[in-house]
Amino acid sequence: MWLHQEIKNVADIARHHARTSPQHTALIDPAGRRSFADLERSSNGIASSLRAHGIAAGAHIGFLGKNSCRYFELLFGAAKAGCSIVPLNWRLAEAELRAVIIDAQCPVVFVDREFAELLDRVRASCVQAFQIVSFDSSSAAAGELEAWVLAGDGRDPHVPIHPDDTAILIYTSGTTGQPKGVQLTHGGLGYMRLCEHLEPALKQDASDVLLTAMPLFHLVGTGLSLQALYNGATVSLLPVMEPGALLKLLARDRPTICALVPTAIQMLLDHPDASRADFSSLRLVMYAGSPISSALLKRALLEMRCSFMQFYGATESSGALTLLRPEQHDVHNEARLRACGTPLPLIDIEVRDSEGRPLPDGQTGEFWVRAPSLFGGYWQQPEATAAVLQDGWYRSGDAGYRDHDGLYYIVDRVKDMIVTGGENVYSAEVEQALCRHPAVRQCAVIGLPDEKWGERVTAVIIARDGQQPRVEDIIAHCREYIAGYKVPKEVRFVGSMPMTATGKVLKRALREELLRQSAPQARAIVA
Repeated sequence: MWLHQEIKNVADIARHHARTSPQHTALIDPAGRRSFADLERSSNGIASSLRAHGIAAGAHIGFLGKNSCRYFELLFGAAKAGCSIVPLNWRLAEAELRAVIIDAQCPVVFVDREFAELLDRVRASCVQAFQIVSFDSSSAAAGELEAWVLAGDGRDPHVPIHPDDTAILIYTSGTTGQPKGVQLTHGGLGYMRLCEHLEPALKQDASDVLLTAMPLFHLVGTGLSLQALYNGATVSLLPVMEPGALLKLLARDRPTICALVPTAIQMLLDHPDASRADFSSLRLVMYAGSPISSALLKRALLEMRCSFMQFYGATESSGALTLLRPEQHDVHNEARLRACGTPLPLIDIEVRDSEGRPLPDGQTGEFWVRAPSLFGGYWQQPEATAAVLQDGWYRSGDAGYRDHDGLYYIVDRVKDMIVTGGENVYSAEVEQALCRHPAVRQCAVIGLPDEKWGERVTAVIIARDGQQPRVEDIIAHCREYIAGYKVPKEVRFVGSMPMTATGKVLKRALREELLRQSAPQARAIVA
């Protein structure tokens, strides 16, 4: 549905459904259920308390925790106070988390008790002071949050919200390894709902239950959940993707829609309890992060007996850009399954060359995107913003082509991004960590095909003369500086690498060379 009169900003989602369907279940997590009336009441309390604690409109409110109802209470509460939520990636290393909090200038961070000690260490070594308010997502009791909220009067402050105001600040790592805060605006997120309203494959209503297993610090988790709540549907939150727990939620909450990466679909079907699971409530599985193989799709269709739909998008676009719709999932057409689909309504995608000139169908270039849902720029990074936003178009950094049927295909990452298990990993960030090891003279990080993860992060290292570092030491070293999913799953030691005349590693040639080799010289697999 398109509630353009009733819902003009993110905060209005809670307000509208609290008026029209107050007792309908909005959210479910391990601690219990929240109706839309509950969500309205708790978010009002948070909004009024933010104001009472002197936190002005425009501030960035940090959230550090796994998927839970608390996140949405804080998201809507922050929006009502004219602030924006910053969902922090709990998988980051301490140094990475500190960098994000400093960059976002969060005056307060709400933290689940599971990560309270980590946040205490971050604050102790942080040049910027910020308040910490803890909560317990496993309990209906709010903990410190309950006392903190008492400072306010519990009423919605109704702070004026402009469409260009930031609602959510989501951090992604750039190719330089520096964090970039993507400013998602109320207007952009609202236009995304219109795009979805015009797309029949994305129709939802109050009878639907979305199972959110994707982390909320990614736009996929937050964005799809907001789409469901906008339409008055229920969101069932899985704290972290674990196949056994997901199967239990299927039985308990009977979701109609679920979003997963192909790796998670594989893990789910491989679980010992999958053969006894009841998938009958599901009508649609959405997946992203990488294409699905015909073998996995055939198995999933047979065992889950529902429709499948792939979507491709970017944090900077506030959501999906293309869909490979259920009717386009032909298990007998492997080539089509590699497509990322066709654009949603109101979204234009052009394939352009390095000079920004449009290319004909069949030729590979960079995806340029024009959409009413584009982000408001990178927080305090005008040069980075100007590099990707040009004349109303967003340069995605993804390389691909369009075929003669209008289907789009991604063939590479212009920015050397690796997609592993649905997580985005930038090679430069991993290379920076590797280069801090005293035995590493030169390194390059690439993604190699992997049946389980889609791509595995592979480090190629030239050791310093006289040094023979152990794979285990390299892995342990990386874990000190980067999140676990960014740590190389494979390490290879070489004597030389293909180089350009200007001294840069030819990664495409390096990738082809490694794929031709029958066995690596050294390998470490990280869970």
